[in-house]
Amino acid sequence: MIGSALVRLATFNVLHGQQLPDDGRPPGPASDTAGVHPLVDAVVSLDADVVALQELDRFQERSGRVDQARAIAEATGAADWRYASAFHARSGPGRTWAPDRSEPGLRVYGPKDAGQDGEVPSHGIALLSRLPVLDWRARRFGAPPVAVPLPVSGRAGLTVIRDHPRVALAAVLQGRRGPFTAVALHLSFVPGWNLRQLLAVHRWIAGLPRPHVLLGDFNIPGAIPAAALGTAEFLAPSKPATPPPRATPPPQTAGLPARPGWRRLARVRTFPSHRPLVQLDHVLATRLGPHPSQPARAPRTPVSDHRPVVVELPL
Repeated sequence: MIGSALVRLATFNVLHGQQLPDDGRPPGPASDTAGVHPLVDAVVSLDADVVALQELDRFQERSGRVDQARAIAEATGAADWRYASAFHARSGPGRTWAPDRSEPGLRVYGPKDAGQDGEVPSHGIALLSRLPVLDWRARRFGAPPVAVPLPVSGRAGLTVIRDHPRVALAAVLQGRRGPFTAVALHLSFVPGWNLRQLLAVHRWIAGLPRPHVLLGDFNIPGAIPAAALGTAEFLAPSKPATPPPRATPPPQTAGLPARPGWRRLARVRTFPSHRPLVQLDHVLATRLGPHPSQPARAPRTPVSDHRPVVVELPL
């Protein structure tokens, strides 16, 4: 999309690149040994200028000890990218993790000139961009204090599961109309706790340049996230945005006023991928000018139990 008047954005919970059978049944033991290529091919097929990825592995044995974010960035031509660890741990059977106490919970990795390195296995999210990045921010959220019963693929009934820490990544990007802020999210599956995290992100980015675009797996269905953000903004209006020092002033857009309030830019079912019943993956924006009515897409890919969401916006 480089050179176009529109910017293509995507969000995708990739389930560490795991391939699933067409009928959605639990995968066999070989599904984690196919290498990084199916995951890379799935993200490349989206052809997004900005892409938020959730449930990425970094140097995990189950995914071939690959830095998945780096492999995807190189294949997609993302000039700048960051991966943020929700936690450093080694994956075990049955959704278990063996934490590595030698590493802090949050560490941000990126290209070689980003200043972070190390090969301790971790799990987290990434934000990749073909557009120039003016500033990066990261924030970690602690694990909820309660466990909740959830359906688990391959198990009868409900299984009580304790959630792990979560993380958010924000980038101030130089768009074709000026700077804007994109945020990659993966929120808790604990009801109420995920809304609390969402509202904390809203406050966290209040002073960054608008438009604001949130991309991720919110673990909150349908219209609820946009409604919650709209209520928060009505009760406590955001602070005026302060452009970063290197930001280029946006061109004049007379007749195209930015719209207040949060807009739900994708209304597509994304989970489970083989037969989507609910939308858990969202693209929300505020202070966005009028944009063409191209429908959002949620294409099926060979990897993950989520479908990606792809939108095009004038940014």
